[in-house]
This record gives sequence, structure tokens and C-alpha cells, in this order.
Amino acid sequence: MEKVTVKVKKLEHFKGEFPKYETTWASGLDVRAQLSGQTVIVKPLERVLVPTGLSVSIPEGYEIQARPRSGLAIKKGLTLLNTPGTIDADYRGEIKIIIINLSNEPVEILDQDRIAQLVLCPVVQAHLEAVSNLEETSRGAGGFGSTGVSGAGYPKNSY
Repeated sequence: MEKVTVKVKKLEHFKGEFPKYETTWASGLDVRAQLSGQTVIVKPLERVLVPTGLSVSIPEGYEIQARPRSGLAIKKGLTLLNTPGTIDADYRGEIKIIIINLSNEPVEILDQDRIAQLVLCPVVQAHLEAVSNLEETSRGAGGFGSTGVSGAGYPKNSY
């Protein structure tokens, strides 16, 4: 498996375990909440921004994606907004995780809880070319359930 070096800076409030892969072939590094010993209560449908105490220097041509942890999603109803969250190679601020509670009950996030996974991904930038026409395909402009998998047609409130 290819390894790419990512420089990681522990900020003043970082403590505890450094992010790591929990299994041999895991694609995501588990990252922990850095709450200075505090507990955060996330009410149903509430969003919170949770610090990780880390900043990174990602090599050019890569990004880090912040993704939800499946165990938190199924057991507690916690997931991440803006998923996957992109951390660009030129960002040097603290990585913070946007968490939402989709359950019907308040959920506690404790200091040092594993709250997300960080995945290093290659990036390819698009070169946009303005054209008057696009080549035809059998699908054409059909989308939003037009194949029958998700329902028929567009919702009544589409714009």
C-alpha cells in the first residue's frame, strides 16, 4: 500500500492519542474531539463544530476528507454535515468537524471521543471548456429518479 507523508501539527490544546488507522487496511484515520475535559451535549437536529487540536500540511495534488464514523451514525445518530468535508492542501488552520445529531435524543460527545475519520485522497482539477452543444447520450437530461429507482420524475417543488 502506498504511503504519502502528511505533516501534522499538534496545537496547544491537543492531548491524548495521535490519529491512527485502527486496522491494517483501514482507509480512514480516526480523529478525536479535543474539548479540554468538557462534554458537549448535541440536541436533536443541532449542529456543533468540534475541534481536533490538529492542523496539517497536505502535499499538493491531495486533499483530506472528513467522513462520518459508521458506529456513531448507527448507534447514536451522529453524522457529519458537508460530508465529505474537504480539507484543501493549502489550508493551515485547525481541523474542526461539523457534527449533527439526527436522533430524537440528546447525545454526549466526550473529550477524546473518536468523532470522525480522515481520508487522504488524490485531487484532479478540471479544465472547463465553454461549448455551445454537448454530445448526446441515451440518458440525456434524465435525472432525479427518472430511471424509476428513486420514484418518478421531479418533486412538485422543484425550481
